[in-house]
Amino acid sequence: MKRYMLFPMFLFLLLSGCSKPGKNGGNPRGAAPEHSIHYLEIVTTDVEAACQHYTKAYGWQFKPAGPELGNSFTAEIPGGSLCGIRGPLNSEETPIVRAYLRVADIQKATQEAERLGATLLLDTMDIPGWGKISIYEFGGIQQGLWQVP
Repeated sequence: MKRYMLFPMFLFLLLSGCSKPGKNGGNPRGAAPEHSIHYLEIVTTDVEAACQHYTKAYGWQFKPAGPELGNSFTAEIPGGSLCGIRGPLNSEETPIVRAYLRVADIQKATQEAERLGATLLLDTMDIPGWGKISIYEFGGIQQGLWQVP
């Protein structure tokens, strides 16, 4: 995926994945430990079927975020994490599952990922009230990092 396509996806993700920013970065269930999954993003061509699957399989309850947020559906999941399911935002975006790990120091975590051979796709970006994110790719897999405020 091209770098210029990632910024709109991440901005959308940040807006759609959390209910309201707060001391835990929008996580209403409390602070999850470092390196745990803060947000699980699922992009699919069949949003309704994906939501139904996770609801039936795991009991996750999805709520629509509205058209202003790309028609995503979000749910709180056990362990203090969040999940967002949405359709592709453009014709070039393909289905993907991307996990964003909670980190205490995003600069340090991003630099360490690069030192270990990852390719940075989205440099550290500050989202006021939500924290900071970055995305890298390693071995063909995209990984997000998220530092809550």
